[in-house]
Amino acid sequence: PCDEHGNFLPDDTPPPPLPEREPNDYSPFADRTQFETAEFIFSHNQMSAGHYKRLNQLWGATLARHHDRTPFKNTEDLHETIDSIPLGDVRWTSDTCNYKVTEKDGPGPLPSWKTATYKINFRDPRAVVCNLLANSDFKHEFDYTPIRDFTQTDGIRRRDFMSGDWAWKQADNIGKDKKTHGSMFVPVILGSDKTTVSVATGQNEYWPLYASIGNVHNNVRRAHRDALVVIGFLALPKTSKEYANDDDFRKFRRQLYYASLIKILRSLKKAMTEYEVLRCPDGHYRRVIFGLGPFIGDYPEQVLAASIVQGWCTKCTAIPPNLEDPRALPRKTHYDQYLRQKLRCLQAWNNYGIVSDVEPFTESFPRANIHELIAPDILHQLVKGTFKDHLVTWVQEYLEQRYGPARAAAILTDIDQRIAVVPPFTGLRRFPEGRDFKQWTGDDSKALMKVFLPAIVDYVPDDMVKAIAAFLDFCYIARRNVHTDKTLADLDEALQCFHKYRVIFQTEGVRGEDGFALPRQHSLFHYRELIEQFGAPNGICTSITESKHIKAVKKPWRRSNRYNALSQMLETNQRLDKLAAARVEFKTRGMLKGSLLAYVLGSQHNDSDSDNDSEEDDSDVEGPRVLNYVDMAQTRQRGFSRDVDVLAEQIKQPRLEKLLRRFLYDQTHPDTPYDSEEENIDPDSFPPFRKKTYVHYSAASTYYAPSDPCGPGGMHREHIRATPTWFGGPARWDCVYVNQDSSMPGIHGLGVAQVLLFCSFKHEYKIYPCALVNWHRIAGDAPDSQTGLWVAKPDFLDEDCQEPLLQVIHLDAIVRAAHLIPIFPRGRIHREVTLHNSLHAFRSFYVNKYADHHAFEILF
Repeated sequence: PCDEHGNFLPDDTPPPPLPEREPNDYSPFADRTQFETAEFIFSHNQMSAGHYKRLNQLWGATLARHHDRTPFKNTEDLHETIDSIPLGDVRWTSDTCNYKVTEKDGPGPLPSWKTATYKINFRDPRAVVCNLLANSDFKHEFDYTPIRDFTQTDGIRRRDFMSGDWAWKQADNIGKDKKTHGSMFVPVILGSDKTTVSVATGQNEYWPLYASIGNVHNNVRRAHRDALVVIGFLALPKTSKEYANDDDFRKFRRQLYYASLIKILRSLKKAMTEYEVLRCPDGHYRRVIFGLGPFIGDYPEQVLAASIVQGWCTKCTAIPPNLEDPRALPRKTHYDQYLRQKLRCLQAWNNYGIVSDVEPFTESFPRANIHELIAPDILHQLVKGTFKDHLVTWVQEYLEQRYGPARAAAILTDIDQRIAVVPPFTGLRRFPEGRDFKQWTGDDSKALMKVFLPAIVDYVPDDMVKAIAAFLDFCYIARRNVHTDKTLADLDEALQCFHKYRVIFQTEGVRGEDGFALPRQHSLFHYRELIEQFGAPNGICTSITESKHIKAVKKPWRRSNRYNALSQMLETNQRLDKLAAARVEFKTRGMLKGSLLAYVLGSQHNDSDSDNDSEEDDSDVEGPRVLNYVDMAQTRQRGFSRDVDVLAEQIKQPRLEKLLRRFLYDQTHPDTPYDSEEENIDPDSFPPFRKKTYVHYSAASTYYAPSDPCGPGGMHREHIRATPTWFGGPARWDCVYVNQDSSMPGIHGLGVAQVLLFCSFKHEYKIYPCALVNWHRIAGDAPDSQTGLWVAKPDFLDEDCQEPLLQVIHLDAIVRAAHLIPIFPRGRIHREVTLHNSLHAFRSFYVNKYADHHAFEILF
């Protein structure tokens, strides 16, 4: 830290105080109620002007009898108040570009793209980065220096961006200069991604440019907490089909792209070599040096940014179709420059995959090598690319080639049926018609990855199943929140297995002479290196920019009147930024503590508005960061007797009373040398169970799962159901992992069971939340050899499999929900089998480690 003039401070010097502000000064808002109303209407609900006008009329009519009025007179009053917020005020500006006509264009009429004026809209990225740095909301999730996280057991642990080797080397280079020694390195992460806002017409296409900073932790970027900001909308030159493949047009399009980026980013350039003094999230000032960080984009964006020919790799010199050549070297900018100078355009294009008539935009900035900066893209390279576009398609092509169109269609119908009857699971997208739908989204592909493998078993060769299993392992390992020497070794092993078994697609004739000359699939080669350079790739993936499209592009477009929509979208984005900055300011000063009702009514109000019975399937949770805990739903369900004997008849479990007696004995005798389940213990010796028993339909499991959608602290919540009717439909009896031996790794320390009842009772002033479960046993000492999944079967007390093995367990023994997928017999599934009864219709199940990333990590 330093003072505002750049003079370094002694250790433990506190940050300078914030400018004074009255405790109830919410200006420009009259009070907290007015601020939260504006935030809800404009940011959260994104209500249209017409709808807000009608709401204001109804609201005003209600308040008129009390001689009161609404927080805002009308929409104009709301917008004017937001516009007057002095925080987060980075104005949009614009510039224009034109094609430069030369003698080569001749005297004749020019095509429209040469006469058009192209407008780029942007805001000062330096000011945007300054706002990000000053955001106190990032205070506890921000790295001021590169990180070396080393442990005896894991070696180097790579997590957030600043834990990668690239940031470390950049800081080393900056530190060599005496003028910049002691400065904080701030890598500016960029991402561009075209998006369409109107599928019906296909004409409303936009090209937003996003920026973030690498110092912010990955979970903050993934949690959409304003760490990723739209800083520009690039021009989209278009032409008729006649000129679509014209060399001049394609060259101009690239030139326009590079020139636009250079113009937008120019305000950052000075501070890339001379430090600036800026305020940081902890309130301190620091000397800051900027640098261009990773570039986030799908493959077309990557080759455009790197000035590389489509079909070639942006990271290495591998020559198509032999992209797997182990002799390929990393691409270097100085080598590209040399080739541009020495070779004609066609030679550079055909022999080296270089577009030599333009230079990448990074050539205009210090310490920037675009080939190093191309970020890994889990969404398009792995999920949409290799899985959906390649493997799923190849399986279908194999079936059609092997069995002919008619038989293949019947088999694909069987596969679709298998997918359709997969039991429900928290956060799992359902496929009522299987995987055969026309418009795929990234979420569709991710959901299919979770259930596809068991559905194709017996219909394709074993090696195809093994190839897809190895690829899924690679994806789930790559998506981990923390990488160690072991996870990187596991990643390498999964890649080797994938390459070993994918040959089956060639031997079966699905892949031709080009084999696997697929840039997105080739990118798997570079993942280990990219993780070592940039940390966990889940923080710099296009899924982040695509999610931002909704807030920054699609919703603002929908609330516009469609006439000159972009100008309205820019205004909307600026107002959203202002409200976000105001919230951070008020939150930093402790002005948003407690509920709004408590603020209005005063401190005597009992602020209790929690609801553990929310119907949300899963959610992000803000801390505290713990391993896991399970809470019973608060609602006690009516319609069930509190007498255990009557309840046993109602739920058709005659052994319930005996099992509760055993459970209570174990709970009240934790130090006994034997277990109540031992055969030599007479169950009738336990005291009779005469407690009032209450039935609950669900429990909420909260656990640390930073690789999955989670809150800033990494906590994730899911609901476990045991209900005779779910959302008015059939019953749902979820499965769970039960902690049996925490000293044993993975499945060896866990039990798998299906929950038949959640209940609670009180004994000696203590409430016991518990669950009646039907145990499943793990079959064998190793996972299934084809799928790599463990197999579980319902456990029984007798050899005839008539008496299921039941037990009442404490809720604390449950770790989280488990997902079981039936091991399907070959052939058509009976039409009476549905997703609601498939757990009872089959006798063997795969324990699905691909249900989510946390499940994969505890089972892999």
